[in-house]
Amino acid sequence: MTDLMRKGFFSKRERFRLYEDGAVMKNTLVTIFVIIAVCSQVIAGGDNAGKSAYSFLKIGISAKSQAMGGAYVGLADDLSSLYVNPAGLAAPVFSMKNVDDFFYEEEETPTIIAKPIGNNRFIATYINYLLDFQTGYLGYVRSLNEKTALGASIHYQNYGTFSRFEVDGTERGTFGAWDMAFGISYSKKLSRNLSIGATSKVIFEHIDNYSSDAMALDLGILYRLTDGRTGLGLAITNLGFQLKGLTKSHKDPLPLVVDAGFSHRLKGLPFTFTSDVTLPSDNDPYFAIGGQWESFDPFFIRLGWTLASKDYKTGSDRDNYGGLSGGFGYTYQKYIFDYSYSSYADLGNVHRITLSVEF
Repeated sequence: MTDLMRKGFFSKRERFRLYEDGAVMKNTLVTIFVIIAVCSQVIAGGDNAGKSAYSFLKIGISAKSQAMGGAYVGLADDLSSLYVNPAGLAAPVFSMKNVDDFFYEEEETPTIIAKPIGNNRFIATYINYLLDFQTGYLGYVRSLNEKTALGASIHYQNYGTFSRFEVDGTERGTFGAWDMAFGISYSKKLSRNLSIGATSKVIFEHIDNYSSDAMALDLGILYRLTDGRTGLGLAITNLGFQLKGLTKSHKDPLPLVVDAGFSHRLKGLPFTFTSDVTLPSDNDPYFAIGGQWESFDPFFIRLGWTLASKDYKTGSDRDNYGGLSGGFGYTYQKYIFDYSYSSYADLGNVHRITLSVEF
């Protein structure tokens, strides 16, 4: 690349853009690696394996992201960003139709041709989770201007009704259990390529006559190259603590997760590749990859695979399919419908349906 610049294959403006992209990308990578290194040491130093509360916070919400194996932090190009990486709410979104032929205006700073974002956006997801646990998610985002977005969300999981038994085995009626989280999100585009975001959450848990609550923070950063093809992202979720435990004498840690992601849309091929590396505080690190085929726009086909599947393998033949996922999306005017299927081997399968709208 440097030799081509010296030989005059690029104009002065193009050389400036390439150097600027390289410098910002280098600084972003350094920042991401430093944060990952620090957080991994904190996570490794803890003894939280299997001990964290509010496990529902670890369940992937968006049908689009989960169809791609959950590898979405470096893409974050729709309202799934509310849950996955809040930095994506204000980040520029490149249209699939013009990424290959976008151009620069004759001005000091190149102009990126980007897909317009609606002033108001809404997302709703329903998940029929394992063991018939019912999960729902509602989110709303308002774009205050071209650089700033605010959002709000509600995340709910109902575990159903259970029989209550005494120590001697006598049945004493039934009880219910549920979890809920409320979030307020803020995202800001710092430059044409770099955006940041944060979500403040209040979390509640209820099991029979016992309850607990907590506060948490999600932080995200997203960098997209000027070409509109490549993205780098980092998200730290569930950074917080319990205010009140289920019992007075004990408080559980939250399921802290550090997630680094990469996305790239292939040149000359309507396919976007994504990958994530996830470091959870209560489990081993794992890797996920995914992809989206876009040649049938407005119909999109998605596939993914995650190594998190090792947690639910039982030694049966179905283990070969554990961690695989797939799905599709369909866009009609301002409405987007997404569906995903995820295999959890012998534990069962999970179906997700997401509806998004701009208005």
